[in-house]
Amino acid sequence: MHRLRSILGLVAGTLMIASSGAHSFFGWKSQRQALEAANAPADLIHVLGLGWQFGGAAMLAFGCMVLALFLRDLRTARVPVMPAVVIGTTYVAFGIGAMLVSQLDPFFLVFLVPGVLVLIAALPRRAA
Repeated sequence: MHRLRSILGLVAGTLMIASSGAHSFFGWKSQRQALEAANAPADLIHVLGLGWQFGGAAMLAFGCMVLALFLRDLRTARVPVMPAVVIGTTYVAFGIGAMLVSQLDPFFLVFLVPGVLVLIAALPRRAA
């Protein structure tokens, strides 16, 4: 069971990394186009773009941390999982909040699914 949870954590970290790239490259492109179509001021678009890119970088960092943690967990069988719990909880809370505000837009499963996977992977382990 321990090995399966570690692999689940690796899958979640990989999903987070992949979604960070999609967020930064494809997501911003469509958001920028929508802002330009709405005639938003150029300085507003620029500042929103910086925040959007920071979000993508944070997603990448979270994914890398989850991946590193569960890779080490797979190899050594004992690592503190509190960082994964914090990241997973943040992803789940954001995903639920975003889905509620957006009238259940399924796009936000991109946060909810990896968050739930991370939390399952970080479930307390029994002593050997």
